Amino acid sequence: MPTNFVQELRWRGLLHDIMPDTESHLLAESTTGYIGFDPTADSLHIGSLVQIIILMHFQKAGHTPIVLMGGATGMIGDPSGKSDERNLLDQSTLEKNCLGIQKQFEQFLDFNSEQPNAARLVNNYDWMKAYSLIEFSRDIGKHITVNYMMAKESVKKRLSSEAKVGMSFTEFTYQLLQGYDFLHLYKSMDCRLQLGGSDQWGNITTGTELIRRKEGGKAFAITCPLIKKADGSKFGKTEEGNIWLDKTKTSVYKFYQFWLNTSDEDALSYIKIFTFLSEDEINKKIRAHNEAPHLRILQKAIAEEVTGLVHGKEEVDKAIEASQILFGKATRETLQKLDELTFLELFNGVPQATISSAQLKEGMDLVAALATETGFLKSNGEARRAVKENAISVNKTKISETYLLTHKDLIADRYILLQRGKKNYYLLKIEN
Repeated sequence: MPTNFVQELRWRGLLHDIMPDTESHLLAESTTGYIGFDPTADSLHIGSLVQIIILMHFQKAGHTPIVLMGGATGMIGDPSGKSDERNLLDQSTLEKNCLGIQKQFEQFLDFNSEQPNAARLVNNYDWMKAYSLIEFSRDIGKHITVNYMMAKESVKKRLSSEAKVGMSFTEFTYQLLQGYDFLHLYKSMDCRLQLGGSDQWGNITTGTELIRRKEGGKAFAITCPLIKKADGSKFGKTEEGNIWLDKTKTSVYKFYQFWLNTSDEDALSYIKIFTFLSEDEINKKIRAHNEAPHLRILQKAIAEEVTGLVHGKEEVDKAIEASQILFGKATRETLQKLDELTFLELFNGVPQATISSAQLKEGMDLVAALATETGFLKSNGEARRAVKENAISVNKTKISETYLLTHKDLIADRYILLQRGKKNYYLLKIEN
């Protein structure tokens, strides 16, 4: 028998709307349910993480999750919650994006076909590509009235927006296409449930209505709240843009730091939403956090749990090590294990100078590295005094006057970190 998936969502603050009889249906039998993801990029970002975690809870509760890639609907763009029309993507871009996202899902859900509730991944382009407009209008369009579609909140909001840009026919039909996805999965895979964010309620219920009108069947719907920060700002965005799940787009260090910098107020909800810790474990951490907020117990737990979920335990350890570097608790070995993206993010804004790889072949003395070749320090005399005073470090290690910089000092194969005193950093970038 399945465990209580709805109750799990409820105590975690992940339940917004639920169609009548959904909870009893899910308790009575193992059910197939899906969430759709439009492939607008070749990686998901943390804005999608809530939906991924919901599918993980769904599978853990004994149900069968379907990941639907919007290879067709992604060509149109969902108007829900948006004030203007999305740029349309071409097919080759969408295919590339779908492949990238598919690989990411394999680390979150069990797709092992030997399991009775193995996850499935489908692409709505596969069943939409040969469907003509005439057939779609005849088979699907006649079952949903324009009045019904106009009554949807996403449509009304868009039509009454201050921008007065209106809504194209392309976007207006989106809810019909999403409704047809649900109908198709209902018929072909016995899918009875669609899940999504609260802004998807209108699109999802169009699907349940289409199933009722066309097939005489009963389908169900659940939505979760849209996650916002306590200050009302958008979750998952920084000044630089999205926080991606792909570590080549957002370094693991930056990903870890995002969660570590969560406010106390947000941490109280994020610990429930984004981790798989039990209710008892979470309550203990909340009590400990409230007793000593300066220790940031919740933030550390969230950062470690979410980074571990997305990138693995080994990467968490590296991110924690990288975090220590800025607090002076670093060794040469720690620095030289960093990848280039993390290293540059750690020392963003530090003065840089470029030297050739050939200059390191025989060894470069520190005076040249600090003054003559780079201008980090004003003169050779100042550089010599700093070295004699033992004020210079190379890759966080104090060095002697006779030290020569060589290729052995390289971090990420192309950088050397120089430091004067505790706070003055300089970067040597080595090019061939």
